[in-house]
Amino acid sequence: MESFLAAHWLDIVTTVLGLAYILFEYKASIWMWGVGFLMQSLGIVLYYQKGLYADCAMEFYYLAMTVYGWWRWVRGSSSVTSSSVSIRHFPRRLVLPWLCLIAVIWAVIYWLLVTFTNSNVPLADSFTTALSLIGIWALAHKYLEQWFIWIAVDVVTCVLYFYKDIPFKACLYALYVVIAILGYRKWRRLMLFHFYLQK
Repeated sequence: MESFLAAHWLDIVTTVLGLAYILFEYKASIWMWGVGFLMQSLGIVLYYQKGLYADCAMEFYYLAMTVYGWWRWVRGSSSVTSSSVSIRHFPRRLVLPWLCLIAVIWAVIYWLLVTFTNSNVPLADSFTTALSLIGIWALAHKYLEQWFIWIAVDVVTCVLYFYKDIPFKACLYALYVVIAILGYRKWRRLMLFHFYLQK
């Protein structure tokens, strides 16, 4: 048991932090950004150790977007537990450009992994990384549809992490799928409530 815990302690800690993160996101709480920063810092080490190089590199982007997201959410707000940014729909004019951008990023990351690393999961690793780049940006802008992005990422990541022997985080991502579905419904209710308050 001790050897198992010693081998998986980073997986366990980042899983606990990940659970706190998704619950704060579900509540649309700004505290998720602080928890996310710590989780991503530890994730850099975990993913590098497991040979998930795209995920490892992604954590650096997440760190930067965490600072940006926190700044965007807190800007103009007098409370650290709430946000000045209202939940809204992803602009339709951005859908096609962002889908094209995802495809290009996916292809580039896949090529980098195949060419410069010993990754044995380049297709899935590059897919989740490319989609996550857009997901965290959409979350920072508080777009309702960011939940759909995370559902796709979470399903693929769950399978990938079981394959790469990161069982705790794999289970967490399975839970993320459920929470993302519930989160979408909650955010939609919050958005509609805010809309009716403004009328």
